[in-house]
Amino acid sequence: MSKLTHLDEDGAAHMVDVSKKQVTQRSATAEGRILMIPEVLAAITQGDLPKGDAIATARIAGIMAAKKTGDLIPLCHPLGIEAVSIDFHPEDKAIRVVATASLSDKTGVEMEALTAVSVALLTLYDMGKALDKGMRIEGIRLVAKTGGKSGDWHAKD
Repeated sequence: MSKLTHLDEDGAAHMVDVSKKQVTQRSATAEGRILMIPEVLAAITQGDLPKGDAIATARIAGIMAAKKTGDLIPLCHPLGIEAVSIDFHPEDKAIRVVATASLSDKTGVEMEALTAVSVALLTLYDMGKALDKGMRIEGIRLVAKTGGKSGDWHAKD
């Protein structure tokens, strides 16, 4: 396993110095799902929740979260995100959320994509909890990343 980059030689946490890295085009895609009862799934997909359009609200929340990742996650670099897309895929008793973030910079956007998915899922939960407090968020993961020194990576499954 490679050395942990957020620890210095004494084991103290620090922000990674990216000043000497090359700017490259970078992107990252993350996904996760929220499981729910069929009635809530129908209400969300039909835009019929008491709190309003959950998918539109979750999309905006996810985009906002991606832009604020450097404020939320210690040691993450604040990045000038150039694009974020968030898609919602209804499944059997679930909605899968996929977020892709991209930019040209010296460090990657994996955390931004993961944060976007997480907050979008939490927003769906918040908007539907009056109908189903038992909703379950699961499977949040990075599925792909491109660019940078380590190159492209794709999840195996």
